[in-house]
Amino acid sequence: MEKGLLEKTGKTLEHWIKVVHQSKIEKHKAIIDFLKSEHGFTHGYANFVALKAIKSDAASQDEKELLVNQYKGKEHLKPIYEKLITQIDTFGKDITKTPKKDSVSFIRKKQFALIKPATKNRIDLGLKLRGKPTTDRLENSGPFGAMCTHRVKLTSFEEVDAELIAWLKEAYQMAK
Repeated sequence: MEKGLLEKTGKTLEHWIKVVHQSKIEKHKAIIDFLKSEHGFTHGYANFVALKAIKSDAASQDEKELLVNQYKGKEHLKPIYEKLITQIDTFGKDITKTPKKDSVSFIRKKQFALIKPATKNRIDLGLKLRGKPTTDRLENSGPFGAMCTHRVKLTSFEEVDAELIAWLKEAYQMAK
């Protein structure tokens, strides 16, 4: 997201945070409105800068802490997460990993995947695969709604197989 902001505006995130602080605007929605009306931001970039400026986003917390909290009581699921990360990291250097309170998003130009420990015994992998039919394994997005088009429920390390990796890579390629 930060790289895209620089490409779109020619200015760094730090620059835009200073602009927000100099404006003396403190409310999240007001910052978004300001950036959209005064600087021509899209909603996504305005929201990103607003969250960073007021330090209320998950990225302002330590990433390790977020992951520890996500997998508290579900530590046995962490190897599945780590195997997914290892695979995603091989796709390219243009991926932004965005940890949140309950999930981690993967963004190229658009979000293409989301990993969420869903229950005590399952990780849900959300994928954005527009136009791809669902199968018994590649389900509709379920609770992810519009954030993803599909969901794969993972309960074991072995389920991160060639088929799943191919879907992940396809989602990554579609997000350019």
